[in-house]
Amino acid sequence: MRNDKSAASTVFMFSGQGSHYFHMGRELFESDETFRGWMVRLDDCARRLSGVSVLASLYSDDHDKGDWFDRTLLTHPAIFMVEYSLAQSLMRAGVVPDLLLGVSLGSFAAAAVAGFIGVEDALAAVSQQAQALEEWSEPGGMTAVLANPELFGDDVFSSRSELAAVNFASHFVISARCAELSEIEDSLRQHRIAYQRLPVSVPFHSRWIDRAEAPFSSFMRTIRFERGELPLICCQRASALLELPDGYFWDVVRGPIQFGAMVGRLEQEGPRRYIDLGPSGTLATFVKYQIAPTTRSTIHATLTQYGLDQKNVAAVLASVRQ
Repeated sequence: MRNDKSAASTVFMFSGQGSHYFHMGRELFESDETFRGWMVRLDDCARRLSGVSVLASLYSDDHDKGDWFDRTLLTHPAIFMVEYSLAQSLMRAGVVPDLLLGVSLGSFAAAAVAGFIGVEDALAAVSQQAQALEEWSEPGGMTAVLANPELFGDDVFSSRSELAAVNFASHFVISARCAELSEIEDSLRQHRIAYQRLPVSVPFHSRWIDRAEAPFSSFMRTIRFERGELPLICCQRASALLELPDGYFWDVVRGPIQFGAMVGRLEQEGPRRYIDLGPSGTLATFVKYQIAPTTRSTIHATLTQYGLDQKNVAAVLASVRQ
Protein backbone atom coordinates (compact mmCIF):
# COMPACT_ATOMS: atom_id res chain seq x y z
CA MET A 1 0.00 0.00 0.00
CA ARG A 2 2.16 2.82 -1.28
CA ASN A 3 1.20 6.42 -0.68
CA ASP A 4 0.18 8.79 -3.48
CA LYS A 5 2.22 11.92 -4.05
CA SER A 6 -0.14 14.15 -2.05
CA ALA A 7 0.19 12.01 1.08
CA ALA A 8 2.97 11.85 3.61
CA SER A 9 5.81 9.58 2.53
CA THR A 10 6.61 6.67 4.83
CA VAL A 11 10.02 6.50 6.48
CA PHE A 12 11.12 3.27 8.15
CA MET A 13 13.67 4.14 10.86
CA PHE A 14 16.17 1.59 12.21
CA SER A 15 18.08 2.36 15.42
CA GLY A 16 21.42 0.95 16.51
CA GLN A 17 23.28 -0.09 19.63
CA GLY A 18 21.90 1.18 22.92
CA SER A 19 18.24 0.69 21.97
CA HIS A 20 18.16 -3.02 22.80
CA TYR A 21 17.15 -5.20 25.75
CA PHE A 22 16.43 -8.82 26.53
CA HIS A 23 13.05 -10.05 25.17
CA MET A 24 12.75 -7.22 22.64
CA GLY A 25 10.09 -8.22 20.11
CA ARG A 26 9.00 -11.27 22.10
CA GLU A 27 5.32 -10.28 22.04
CA LEU A 28 5.39 -10.25 18.25
CA PHE A 29 7.49 -13.43 18.16
CA GLU A 30 4.67 -15.19 19.99
CA SER A 31 1.81 -13.65 18.00
CA ASP A 32 2.99 -12.64 14.51
CA GLU A 33 3.70 -15.48 12.07
CA THR A 34 5.76 -13.37 9.66
CA PHE A 35 7.90 -11.85 12.40
CA ARG A 36 8.50 -15.23 14.02
CA GLY A 37 9.30 -16.90 10.70
CA TRP A 38 11.99 -14.37 9.86
CA MET A 39 13.46 -14.45 13.36
CA VAL A 40 13.79 -18.23 13.19
CA ARG A 41 15.27 -18.12 9.68
CA LEU A 42 17.82 -15.49 10.67
CA ASP A 43 18.68 -17.33 13.86
CA ASP A 44 19.43 -20.44 11.79
CA CYS A 45 21.78 -18.28 9.72
CA ALA A 46 23.38 -16.83 12.86
CA ARG A 47 24.03 -20.32 14.21
CA ARG A 48 25.72 -21.33 10.97
CA LEU A 49 27.93 -18.26 11.23
CA SER A 50 28.88 -18.43 14.89
CA GLY A 51 27.60 -21.70 16.30
CA VAL A 52 25.42 -19.77 18.76
CA SER A 53 21.65 -19.24 18.79
CA VAL A 54 20.79 -15.57 19.26
CA LEU A 55 17.17 -16.44 20.07
CA ALA A 56 18.20 -18.79 22.86
CA SER A 57 19.86 -15.90 24.66
CA LEU A 58 17.49 -13.10 23.62
CA TYR A 59 14.33 -14.87 24.78
CA SER A 60 15.76 -16.89 27.65
CA ASP A 61 13.59 -16.91 30.76
CA ASP A 62 16.82 -16.58 32.75
CA HIS A 63 16.92 -12.90 31.75
CA ASP A 64 14.59 -10.00 32.54
CA LYS A 65 14.11 -7.00 30.27
CA GLY A 66 16.02 -4.83 32.70
CA ASP A 67 19.13 -7.02 32.85
CA TRP A 68 22.31 -5.49 31.43
CA PHE A 69 22.78 -6.77 27.85
CA ASP A 70 26.08 -5.62 26.37
CA ARG A 71 27.72 -8.63 24.69
CA THR A 72 28.28 -7.27 21.18
CA LEU A 73 28.50 -10.73 19.62
CA LEU A 74 24.86 -11.21 20.64
CA THR A 75 23.40 -7.69 20.63
CA HIS A 76 24.65 -6.82 17.13
CA PRO A 77 22.83 -9.68 15.36
CA ALA A 78 19.85 -9.51 17.75
CA ILE A 79 19.11 -5.87 16.86
CA PHE A 80 19.48 -6.61 13.16
CA MET A 81 17.21 -9.67 13.36
CA VAL A 82 14.44 -7.86 15.24
CA GLU A 83 14.44 -4.81 12.98
CA TYR A 84 14.59 -6.73 9.71
CA SER A 85 11.86 -9.18 10.83
CA LEU A 86 9.59 -6.32 11.89
CA ALA A 87 10.10 -4.60 8.53
CA GLN A 88 9.08 -7.78 6.73
CA SER A 89 6.00 -8.12 8.94
CA LEU A 90 4.89 -4.53 8.29
CA MET A 91 5.45 -4.79 4.55
CA ARG A 92 3.50 -8.05 4.36
CA ALA A 93 0.65 -6.25 6.15
CA GLY A 94 0.70 -3.47 3.53
CA VAL A 95 2.95 -0.82 5.06
CA VAL A 96 5.39 -0.02 2.24
CA PRO A 97 8.25 2.41 2.95
CA ASP A 98 9.30 5.18 0.61
CA LEU A 99 12.58 5.82 2.45
CA LEU A 100 14.78 3.72 4.73
CA LEU A 101 16.63 5.58 7.48
CA GLY A 102 19.44 3.77 9.27
CA VAL A 103 21.21 4.97 12.41
CA SER A 104 24.58 3.35 13.09
CA LEU A 105 24.05 -0.44 13.29
CA GLY A 106 20.49 0.13 12.06
CA SER A 107 21.99 0.95 8.67
CA PHE A 108 22.51 -2.77 8.05
CA ALA A 109 18.80 -3.59 8.35
CA ALA A 110 17.86 -0.47 6.38
CA ALA A 111 20.22 -1.41 3.54
CA ALA A 112 18.97 -5.00 3.46
CA VAL A 113 15.31 -3.91 3.29
CA ALA A 114 16.19 -1.36 0.59
CA GLY A 115 17.88 -4.04 -1.53
CA PHE A 116 21.50 -2.88 -1.35
CA ILE A 117 22.65 -6.15 0.23
CA GLY A 118 21.18 -9.62 0.68
CA VAL A 119 19.75 -10.30 4.11
CA GLU A 120 22.07 -13.22 4.89
CA ASP A 121 25.09 -11.25 3.68
CA ALA A 122 23.97 -8.37 5.89
CA LEU A 123 23.69 -10.66 8.92
CA ALA A 124 27.12 -12.10 8.16
CA ALA A 125 28.52 -8.55 7.99
CA VAL A 126 26.87 -7.67 11.31
CA SER A 127 28.38 -10.77 12.93
CA GLN A 128 31.83 -10.10 11.50
CA GLN A 129 31.73 -6.50 12.67
CA ALA A 130 30.75 -7.61 16.17
CA GLN A 131 33.63 -10.07 16.25
CA ALA A 132 36.13 -7.45 15.06
CA LEU A 133 34.87 -4.91 17.59
CA GLU A 134 35.05 -7.33 20.51
CA GLU A 135 38.54 -8.46 19.55
CA TRP A 136 40.18 -5.18 18.60
CA SER A 137 38.35 -2.25 20.23
CA GLU A 138 39.46 -0.70 23.48
CA PRO A 139 36.96 -1.33 26.30
CA GLY A 140 34.62 1.57 26.74
CA GLY A 141 31.06 2.74 26.57
CA MET A 142 28.59 5.44 25.62
CA THR A 143 26.52 7.91 27.61
CA ALA A 144 23.51 9.91 26.46
CA VAL A 145 23.45 13.46 27.84
CA LEU A 146 20.25 15.48 28.11
CA ALA A 147 21.69 18.91 27.42
CA ASN A 148 22.60 21.25 24.58
CA PRO A 149 25.30 19.63 22.39
CA GLU A 150 27.33 22.83 22.75
CA LEU A 151 28.19 21.50 26.20
CA PHE A 152 30.54 19.04 24.51
CA GLY A 153 32.91 21.95 23.92
CA ASP A 154 33.71 21.96 27.64
CA ASP A 155 37.09 20.46 28.42
CA VAL A 156 35.60 17.77 30.66
CA PHE A 157 34.07 16.26 27.51
CA SER A 158 36.34 17.18 24.62
CA SER A 159 39.57 16.06 26.29
CA ARG A 160 38.26 12.69 27.43
CA SER A 161 35.57 11.58 24.98
CA GLU A 162 34.31 11.88 21.42
CA LEU A 163 30.96 13.18 20.21
CA ALA A 164 29.06 10.12 18.97
CA ALA A 165 25.67 11.61 18.08
CA VAL A 166 23.55 14.76 18.08
CA ASN A 167 19.92 13.67 18.16
CA PHE A 168 18.12 16.95 18.83
CA ALA A 169 18.72 20.32 20.47
CA SER A 170 18.98 18.94 24.00
CA HIS A 171 20.29 15.41 23.49
CA PHE A 172 23.72 14.17 22.49
CA VAL A 173 25.78 11.02 23.04
CA ILE A 174 29.45 10.65 23.91
CA SER A 175 31.84 7.70 23.65
CA ALA A 176 34.90 7.13 25.82
CA ARG A 177 37.02 4.54 27.56
CA CYS A 178 35.57 3.21 30.83
CA ALA A 179 37.59 5.29 33.30
CA GLU A 180 37.08 8.56 31.44
CA LEU A 181 33.36 7.88 30.99
CA SER A 182 32.95 7.42 34.75
CA GLU A 183 34.79 10.70 35.41
CA ILE A 184 32.53 12.53 32.97
CA GLU A 185 29.42 11.08 34.61
CA ASP A 186 30.70 12.23 38.01
CA SER A 187 30.95 15.75 36.62
CA LEU A 188 27.45 15.54 35.14
CA ARG A 189 26.04 14.50 38.52
CA GLN A 190 27.80 17.37 40.24
CA HIS A 191 26.26 19.82 37.77
CA ARG A 192 22.85 18.12 37.97
CA ILE A 193 22.80 17.31 34.27
CA ALA A 194 20.70 14.25 33.40
CA TYR A 195 22.43 11.40 31.60
CA GLN A 196 22.03 7.70 30.86
CA ARG A 197 24.74 5.07 30.35
CA LEU A 198 23.90 2.93 27.31
CA PRO A 199 24.09 -0.89 27.56
CA VAL A 200 27.18 -1.27 25.36
CA SER A 201 30.76 -2.37 26.05
CA VAL A 202 32.21 -0.80 22.89
CA PRO A 203 32.81 2.97 22.48
CA PHE A 204 31.14 3.20 19.05
CA HIS A 205 31.72 6.29 16.90
CA SER A 206 35.14 6.99 18.37
CA ARG A 207 38.84 6.46 17.70
CA TRP A 208 38.89 3.66 20.25
CA ILE A 209 37.34 1.25 17.74
CA ASP A 210 39.71 2.07 14.87
CA ARG A 211 41.76 -1.12 15.16
CA ALA A 212 38.66 -3.14 14.24
CA GLU A 213 38.35 -1.45 10.85
CA ALA A 214 40.98 -3.49 8.96
CA PRO A 215 39.66 -6.98 9.78
CA PHE A 216 36.06 -5.92 9.17
CA SER A 217 36.89 -4.19 5.88
CA SER A 218 38.78 -7.27 4.72
CA PHE A 219 35.64 -9.36 5.16
CA MET A 220 33.41 -6.78 3.47
CA ARG A 221 35.44 -7.07 0.26
CA THR A 222 33.91 -10.54 -0.14
CA ILE A 223 30.33 -9.16 -0.11
CA ARG A 224 28.41 -8.23 -3.24
CA PHE A 225 26.33 -5.05 -3.26
CA GLU A 226 23.49 -3.95 -5.54
CA ARG A 227 21.91 -0.66 -6.49
CA GLY A 228 19.14 -0.02 -4.00
CA GLU A 229 15.46 -0.28 -4.84
CA LEU A 230 14.62 2.51 -2.36
CA PRO A 231 16.61 5.52 -1.15
CA LEU A 232 18.74 4.88 1.94
CA ILE A 233 18.93 7.79 4.35
CA CYS A 234 22.37 7.93 5.97
CA CYS A 235 22.52 9.69 9.34
CA GLN A 236 26.30 9.68 9.32
CA ARG A 237 26.44 11.57 6.00
CA ALA A 238 23.08 13.35 6.47
CA SER A 239 22.14 12.48 2.89
CA ALA A 240 20.13 10.05 0.75
CA LEU A 241 21.96 7.28 -1.10
CA LEU A 242 21.09 5.13 -4.11
CA GLU A 243 24.48 3.44 -4.17
CA LEU A 244 26.67 2.53 -1.22
CA PRO A 245 30.07 4.26 -1.11
CA ASP A 246 33.19 2.29 -0.24
CA GLY A 247 33.52 1.66 3.45
CA TYR A 248 29.88 2.51 4.14
CA PHE A 249 29.23 -0.15 6.78
CA TRP A 250 32.29 0.91 8.73
CA ASP A 251 31.62 4.63 8.40
CA VAL A 252 28.13 4.30 9.90
CA VAL A 253 29.51 2.94 13.18
CA ARG A 254 32.63 5.14 13.23
CA GLY A 255 31.54 8.64 12.25
CA PRO A 256 29.27 10.86 14.38
CA ILE A 257 25.51 10.46 13.93
CA GLN A 258 23.69 13.54 12.66
CA PHE A 259 20.14 12.39 13.31
CA GLY A 260 18.70 15.80 14.12
CA ALA A 261 20.17 17.36 10.98
CA MET A 262 18.85 14.54 8.82
CA VAL A 263 15.31 14.80 10.18
CA GLY A 264 15.43 18.56 9.64
CA ARG A 265 16.32 17.98 6.01
CA LEU A 266 13.54 15.43 5.55
CA GLU A 267 11.00 17.83 7.03
CA GLN A 268 11.95 20.52 4.52
CA GLU A 269 10.91 18.20 1.68
CA GLY A 270 7.36 17.54 2.89
CA PRO A 271 5.31 15.63 5.45
CA ARG A 272 6.44 12.19 6.58
CA ARG A 273 5.05 9.19 8.36
CA TYR A 274 7.99 8.26 10.61
CA ILE A 275 7.79 4.63 11.74
CA ASP A 276 10.37 3.55 14.30
CA LEU A 277 11.30 -0.13 13.88
CA GLY A 278 13.89 -0.04 16.65
CA PRO A 279 13.48 -2.02 19.86
CA SER A 280 12.74 0.92 22.19
CA GLY A 281 11.03 3.63 20.15
CA THR A 282 13.92 6.01 20.84
CA LEU A 283 14.04 7.40 17.31
CA ALA A 284 10.33 8.22 17.45
CA THR A 285 11.03 10.21 20.62
CA PHE A 286 13.96 12.00 18.99
CA VAL A 287 11.81 12.97 15.98
CA LYS A 288 9.12 14.35 18.31
CA TYR A 289 11.63 16.78 19.79
CA GLN A 290 13.10 17.68 16.41
CA ILE A 291 10.08 18.59 14.26
CA ALA A 292 7.89 21.70 14.42
CA PRO A 293 4.50 21.61 16.20
CA THR A 294 2.83 22.72 12.95
CA THR A 295 4.17 19.84 10.86
CA ARG A 296 1.78 17.48 9.07
CA SER A 297 4.20 14.63 9.76
CA THR A 298 3.20 11.82 12.10
CA ILE A 299 5.37 9.69 14.38
CA HIS A 300 4.87 6.04 15.28
CA ALA A 301 6.76 3.76 17.66
CA THR A 302 6.29 -0.01 17.32
CA LEU A 303 8.38 -1.98 19.82
CA THR A 304 8.76 -0.81 23.40
CA GLN A 305 9.79 -2.27 26.74
CA TYR A 306 6.25 -1.91 28.05
CA GLY A 307 4.39 -4.76 26.36
CA LEU A 308 2.48 -2.66 23.81
CA ASP A 309 3.97 -4.10 20.62
CA GLN A 310 0.75 -5.52 19.13
CA LYS A 311 -1.21 -2.38 19.98
CA ASN A 312 1.46 -0.13 18.45
CA VAL A 313 1.70 -2.18 15.26
CA ALA A 314 -2.09 -2.14 14.93
CA ALA A 315 -2.01 1.67 15.24
CA VAL A 316 0.58 1.87 12.46
CA LEU A 317 -1.56 -0.28 10.17
CA ALA A 318 -4.61 1.86 10.93
CA SER A 319 -2.72 5.07 10.14
CA VAL A 320 -1.69 3.77 6.72
CA ARG A 321 -5.19 2.61 5.82
CA GLN A 322 -6.88 5.91 6.62
